[in-house]
Amino acid sequence: MRVAIVSDVHGNRRAFEAVLADLRRAAPDLILHGGDLAYGGAHPAEIIDQVRSLGWAGVRGNTDEMLWAPKSLTEFAATAPKIAPLLARIKEIIPPTLASIGEERLRWLEELAYEYSGEGFCLLHASPGDLWRAPMANASDEELQSTYASLGARIVVYGHIHCSYVRRLSASGIRRRERGKGRVAFGAAACGVAGADSAGRKICSGGVERMDLGGFLFFSAGLDV
Repeated sequence: MRVAIVSDVHGNRRAFEAVLADLRRAAPDLILHGGDLAYGGAHPAEIIDQVRSLGWAGVRGNTDEMLWAPKSLTEFAATAPKIAPLLARIKEIIPPTLASIGEERLRWLEELAYEYSGEGFCLLHASPGDLWRAPMANASDEELQSTYASLGARIVVYGHIHCSYVRRLSASGIRRRERGKGRVAFGAAACGVAGADSAGRKICSGGVERMDLGGFLFFSAGLDV
């Protein structure tokens, strides 16, 4: 089975439509979303409606949760003073985003789970227990292992960092592969994969050029900007 994961759309309808066109050509068996669907773009309500109509399962992101729990943004801001001006601007856009999506769509976002477990993999937005922090593409193997080992999954998919990379770790010497580093798939989207089994570990991130990795389809959709 081939799995496609779409993450961090951030209300970008034009980019989302480019991804949908690519997905129609690729025809994966399963499509999931990695959260951060609405906030940040001009069409948050439309993105939510499209994802719902397509029937994609998925998980909540940090900018999804902050819409009904702004305290999460405040708490994160207190631990990240260097980016306080950016977080203040993010807070300013919450009210117009809420006005755009309305109460019913907000309740739908609130029902999204923190994790999605599939056959041989786990999907989450950032890291276990934390929607605001996730390892970057240049994170050490040790950081990746310590962050995701508790999930007990062979493959774990995460987004949030808006940077594409592929990493494989094995018990008998680490094999590392990185592609499309710094690129985005659609607007600002990238999904990561991390995991372990008895044979070793495989850690990678989507939003890169099309490739099939252990049944997962990762791709970069063309978009004129």
